[in-house]
Amino acid sequence: MEKKDLRIVYMGTPEFAVESLRCLVEGGYNVVGVITMPDKPIGRHGSILQPSPVKQYAMTQGLKVLQPEKLKDETFVEELRSLHADLQIVVAFRMLPEIVWQMPRLGTFNLHASLLPQYRGAAPINWAVINGETETGITTFFLKHEIDTGEIIDQVRIPIADTDNVGVVYDKLMELGGKLVVKTVDAILAGNIKTIPQENLVKVGELRPAPKIFKETCRINWSGGVKKTYDFIRGLSPYPGAWTEIHESENQTTTLKIFEAEKIFAVHSLKSGTIITDKKTYFRIALNDGYLNILSLQMAGKKRMDINDFLKGYRHHENAFVE
Repeated sequence: MEKKDLRIVYMGTPEFAVESLRCLVEGGYNVVGVITMPDKPIGRHGSILQPSPVKQYAMTQGLKVLQPEKLKDETFVEELRSLHADLQIVVAFRMLPEIVWQMPRLGTFNLHASLLPQYRGAAPINWAVINGETETGITTFFLKHEIDTGEIIDQVRIPIADTDNVGVVYDKLMELGGKLVVKTVDAILAGNIKTIPQENLVKVGELRPAPKIFKETCRINWSGGVKKTYDFIRGLSPYPGAWTEIHESENQTTTLKIFEAEKIFAVHSLKSGTIITDKKTYFRIALNDGYLNILSLQMAGKKRMDINDFLKGYRHHENAFVE
């Protein structure tokens, strides 16, 4: 079968999923339908509906778009079946019911932004950086009942530099993901794939999960030491952002998001969370094995700024600390 004859249904929602769809479209593959989330209400009264990045791209290419509220809805299932897909591809979408992922004759495969079986879950890139990993990657695998557990088709590995934040790793994996999706489709077309059960790839040690990240997940724990806190900040930068509170007095606190910092390992006797600053050029926070030198941050209700701009307007209290 030629690639122009292979009927593909693509499923995805965020920006990360656009690159793979673009690679398929520009590569001449026959994408007969795109499934994405319903438009999201935004604005003060929710009166404006914002389409997903995947829908926005699909519409520019004249692709058929379906936006089901429920994936088990009979009307949606029948409409999906009418597309007669040979293959379904899922990138950053939702958990699919069996009636959906079993539909195509060649199956349904998923692109996941980790080296499975590690970092199964909703936020694999964030957690890999938060945990100080020096390597991550992307995986294509066939879907089955349990989420992110199907047999692996292919993987690509990349290093994580100590200075990389999650935004840098995200962009690298997004680009590589598009190429791996095309490579996987070609291998399926050629009939020469050899899948590997994830159990065969389990390394020594425990599996690390990648659960969804909430606001409270992003609060910095200043008792963790320099390296751990540094990794936590870059694992949430630029989005959603690690945050903390400055306690200037008993009745005054300021919430900050911290996006960039430098590690300084040193011996001192200060309590973790103590703020050290010359009020002009540096703003450091003590930890049990050194300091973090803060380089960029954001105060609640204001724009992100570098530390010099922050210090121009910051009135430091001598006993201020973060918590």
